Amino acid sequence: MKLITISTNFNLAEAELTRSRLEAAGFHPFLANENAAGWLGGTSTATLLRIEVPEPEAANAKEFLDAPAE
Repeated sequence: MKLITISTNFNLAEAELTRSRLEAAGFHPFLANENAAGWLGGTSTATLLRIEVPEPEAANAKEFLDAPAE
């Protein structure tokens, strides 16, 4: 299954929040580089965290993240 990056972040806590929002909405996100960010204390410009979802979910997940918060 091909994964598509729909969001990036340097802050682990913010990336985890994004992942949680996607999971709660029924998507299947994967947080790439999560372990490397943890080794560096959760925030680092040296490690870009990527939120990825399966290709069939990518457009809808991106639209979900781009929508104004309710």
